[in-house]
Amino acid sequence: MNRLADSQSPYLLQHASNPVDWWPWGPEAFEEAKRRDVPVLLSVGYSACHWCHVMAHESFEDERTAALMNDNFVNIKVDREERPDVDAVYMEAVQAATGQGGWPMTVFLTPDAEPFYFGTYFPPSPRHGMPGFPQVLDGVRAAWTDRRGEVDEVAGKVTRDLRGRALAFGDDLNVPGEAESAQALLGLTREYDASHGGFGGAPKFPPSMVIEFLLRHHARTGAEGALQMASDTAERMARGGIYDQLAGGFARYSVDREWVVPHFEKMLYDNALLCRAYAHLWRSTGSDLARRVALETADFMVGELRTLEGGFASALDADSDDGTGRHVEGAYYVWTPEQLRAVLGDEDARVAAAHYGVTEDGTFEEGASVLQLPQDEGVVDAERSESIRERLLAARAERPAPGRDDKVVAAWNGLAIAALAETGAYFDRPDLVDAAIGAADLLVRLHMDPRARLTRTSRDGRAGANAGVLEDYADVAEGFLALASVTGEGVWVEFAGFLLDIVLDQFTDSTGALFDTAADAEPLIRRPQDPTDSATPSGWSAAAGALLSYAAHTGAEPHRTAAEKALGVVKALGPRAPRFISHGLAVAEALLDGPREIAVVGGADDERTRALHRTTLLATAPGAVVAVGAPGSDETPLLVDRPLVDGAPAAYICRGFVCDAPVTDVVAVGERLGVRQV
Repeated sequence: MNRLADSQSPYLLQHASNPVDWWPWGPEAFEEAKRRDVPVLLSVGYSACHWCHVMAHESFEDERTAALMNDNFVNIKVDREERPDVDAVYMEAVQAATGQGGWPMTVFLTPDAEPFYFGTYFPPSPRHGMPGFPQVLDGVRAAWTDRRGEVDEVAGKVTRDLRGRALAFGDDLNVPGEAESAQALLGLTREYDASHGGFGGAPKFPPSMVIEFLLRHHARTGAEGALQMASDTAERMARGGIYDQLAGGFARYSVDREWVVPHFEKMLYDNALLCRAYAHLWRSTGSDLARRVALETADFMVGELRTLEGGFASALDADSDDGTGRHVEGAYYVWTPEQLRAVLGDEDARVAAAHYGVTEDGTFEEGASVLQLPQDEGVVDAERSESIRERLLAARAERPAPGRDDKVVAAWNGLAIAALAETGAYFDRPDLVDAAIGAADLLVRLHMDPRARLTRTSRDGRAGANAGVLEDYADVAEGFLALASVTGEGVWVEFAGFLLDIVLDQFTDSTGALFDTAADAEPLIRRPQDPTDSATPSGWSAAAGALLSYAAHTGAEPHRTAAEKALGVVKALGPRAPRFISHGLAVAEALLDGPREIAVVGGADDERTRALHRTTLLATAPGAVVAVGAPGSDETPLLVDRPLVDGAPAAYICRGFVCDAPVTDVVAVGERLGVRQV
């Protein structure tokens, strides 16, 4: 066992028995490199990463390769999900040097943590134009020994370039307006794949945040093209192999543009964002498919990712045992016609093959097919379809299951809290709301210290040692605010305020720019800062959204001002790169709409109050916030001085802190808020 044996990270524990003498990230490792006068080999990955497993098996479990590493380097292994700050800094260097990035990430550093040689996956021997990993190790060792001056020069230049990178968007950092929103929509239209849904080519990632922007833009402007792109993309994904047709939940991405073959890992953040997007799509359109997918995805999160402590685990692996001892990507999910016959018998297997697109040639590897759902009707009736699905699901449960990374990441749990709270409220599923409350309770109890400083991760009921980053504070605050709107419990607004005050104090500079790490965090060679959205909302855009919502709940002017300053980046980038700042664009839609502030006043046991509350939650008005409580309540500022109207529960609808006359009629409330009648 090496120095990773005491780690909380499942990814690091996977490497604890390697013959490589791994160190965790920390000053001790760099001190050891200085003492030995050797470079540092930094390897960054995560537990659900397929190629991370491949490189581990090929190289890190190989005694001869490990000996080369141990003799010539201090080897540091980092879980990117625990230390997104370390990952971000060195990924920026890798991308600048090579033009691409990914995981596993392999970077060689001086003992002062300055990078000088970069890569991602290296095979054990030369292949496809890539050098073998032992060759790389020998080459770096030789350069360090024989050309030290060149190494130091490269490391110094790279570090200076990284430190010199500043976010420069010109002098015009005003909030985005109608022009930028329209230009962003036009840009997305140009990149839209009209044949298969989604944006761009292969590999194709689920564009959850783009869908949110399109839905909000349609709700605010009536642009039918925006709604059509969102609806068609959502349907194509839901019918494709990227969606688990038996148990619900989405894989990380599709390797093709048609959504047929996924990269099979299932991440909490993808499923939380997509669950919320499909719930919002149903809210806008009433689509039965959107409703089904939102609920199935929520049930997947609760059933497969919920931990004993009430939080949500990070991911399920892409790989699993295929039944012969081989660890194979997708083995748990794919089917051959022969396997269908073994479970269903000849006739139902024929029906299932047509229903799910299983062919003799296969759509994946070795004649296996990924299940799809080309059409709902015309192949099999609903009762028979459900019987087939249940039998296949039961048979699949007998297969060796993919591994689960069961660490709880604060930010991703914040995303899950928001999704489960809203989905539960929309579809009368109090169990989903209860699951959201359980996760929120865990974050408060285990991840927040008495000063409201967040720990990024926990595992098995024990908090980790890594400080929360900006996305943790922003996404958890967003989750708490969504929970407050659904439950009417103002304490969640208060907790969100604690977190967002820290955002203002520790993550924001005098210009309104945001950093990914706190001012008092461990210093790295560059303080990471990135406003662009990727697989998840950037900390920057997530903070803008949470700050704006909190200001709508409370009237807090400093938080609204901070949100507006943060959105200056969207004004600059939205028209040029809308896919990569789509969450920021969605927040900008809320700002353009107000956002609406809605107070529902009435007794909790009054059916009229519940009807008004549900109607306001179904508002399509972008970013609308809702508070509900009894008359005279001062639990949240939106409820202060809001009486009943002629003894009846009422909704007060405000915009920019200017309120319309209170409304007691549910239909009238829905009309004002763009609610589809349900």
